[in-house]
Amino acid sequence: MVASEAAPFAKTGGLADVVSALPRALAHLGHAVDLVIPRYRGITAGERIARVAVRHGEASGDADIYAVDEAGVRTVFVDHPPYYHREHLYGLGSTDYPDNAARFAFLAGAALAWGATARERYDVVHAHDWQAGLVPVLLRCGAAVGALGGAPAVFTIHNLAYQGIFDARWLSRLDLDPTLMDAAALEFWGRISFLKGGIVFSRYVTTVSRQYARDILTPEFGFGFDGILRSRSQDLIGILNGIDYDQWDPARDPYLSVPYDASRLDGKAVAKRQLLELVGLPAGDEDRRRPLVGLISRMVDQKGFDLLAGLAEDLPRLDASFVLLGTGERRYEDLWRSLAARHPERVAVRIGFDEALAHRIEAGADLFLMPSRFEPCGLNQMYSLRYGTVPVVRATGGLADTVQDVDTATGEGTGFAFREASGAALIGALRRALDLYRNRTAWRRIQAAGMRQNFSWDASARQYAGIYERAYNK
Repeated sequence: MVASEAAPFAKTGGLADVVSALPRALAHLGHAVDLVIPRYRGITAGERIARVAVRHGEASGDADIYAVDEAGVRTVFVDHPPYYHREHLYGLGSTDYPDNAARFAFLAGAALAWGATARERYDVVHAHDWQAGLVPVLLRCGAAVGALGGAPAVFTIHNLAYQGIFDARWLSRLDLDPTLMDAAALEFWGRISFLKGGIVFSRYVTTVSRQYARDILTPEFGFGFDGILRSRSQDLIGILNGIDYDQWDPARDPYLSVPYDASRLDGKAVAKRQLLELVGLPAGDEDRRRPLVGLISRMVDQKGFDLLAGLAEDLPRLDASFVLLGTGERRYEDLWRSLAARHPERVAVRIGFDEALAHRIEAGADLFLMPSRFEPCGLNQMYSLRYGTVPVVRATGGLADTVQDVDTATGEGTGFAFREASGAALIGALRRALDLYRNRTAWRRIQAAGMRQNFSWDASARQYAGIYERAYNK
């Protein structure tokens, strides 16, 4: 596997969690997995095992290769300080590094150069997101030598909104074949796209939920790639991400003082009181009876924060309290800081990321809000289900695949979903949830149904193994 990040070594989002968990799940099934990522500044794990030369025009140089073996997975690090020893992984703020094309072309070249020297032959190469998009291209253009000879590529789209688009001059700057500047290859509206390379040159393309695999074939969610993806629709498969129940399980969560499960929820009440105290919200008897809504998110339009902004004056009037943890666009950070300052008894905000607080929000909140405009998979709604924290979501992508909308007539369901990307639909679903919260018997039934769901990585890993076998035999 080749990717740009993997927990716990380097992480900016869910990609790192997936790239960390999937290899371990595959290893548990008996597969041998090598995972290659950059050795960013601050990574100290591993022993130096090799040195490789990369020759791709401006992306040329030598790289030291480090490796560490854990849980049956070998994580391999490409060390090239000019590219990877920087303050951030991809850029400063919202601005990408101007040489990202070279940085990730170097990653692809170094990963394949090292892989070719392995003692045992690889059956499949699995590349993740645009940063590894050149891996399938290079394999098809002659880099499949040595232990990589004949190995097919599988490519996973984690978020189609990020496409690795660069000026067409990068083809010559990276010494890539000029014939790749073609609509059937890397060309995308006069420029080149690493993401398109991964899609076009792989035997199979996967994405991270069944619904998202359908969504991205449409203009609404395709971000200009819907036609390209429709041309590969027979080879496009949606496989729902799993979650790591070793890390996210209220019965054994080290961040909780009182563990709990579906049969004994007393610990959840304790977690709510402690969370209210921790974030500075009132925690008296009446305050604890009021529903607490949690949000853990990047504060951007994709996550529905424009919809929430339109409800800024309405949310504090609801019979609920809110706790938000996240970072994002300055305008949304300022808006939520202002809400917390004007409504300190109802709104608490923590700008940044705090792993312990994330676990405590999942445990202590009664509801979890994810109003995403689009969501390839989403992980927090699955964490929430496990923690008996009822999700309120927009029915899109992986949210639609994992949250069953409650039927108020029968009480069946695991959460509350709305379809239209509007503030009215969002607050309508939230009010529906808050109304049902008063019915403690119905609410406990919804919590229990959610906690019984199983989104472990085992089933997902078996599906990936099946795709690898099909790719190998195709």
